[in-house]
Amino acid sequence: MLVHSVFFWLKPDLTEAQRAEFRRGLESLTVIRAAEALYIGTPAATPARPTIDTTYSFALTVVFRDVASHDAYQTDPIHRAFGEKFRGFWSRLQVYDAA
Repeated sequence: MLVHSVFFWLKPDLTEAQRAEFRRGLESLTVIRAAEALYIGTPAATPARPTIDTTYSFALTVVFRDVASHDAYQTDPIHRAFGEKFRGFWSRLQVYDAA
């Protein structure tokens, strides 16, 4: 199993409509067959602690069966279209892959 966690820091000047469009774009990734499971979220309203980073705008977690599934996801046309359409929406993107 491989867990692919992606954190997006959206540009502060985006409108609420653009943020909603971005979320719909993330939701479009759910149909990619290579993914076993896909979760989308925003920072949770948990008590503040020094170890918790709540500065990101959206988190995407995708679970894959193996590295080959991850690689297929990366080259899927839906994933590529998402990146091309929304690349200008974020100021920072951070990925953590765990096996």
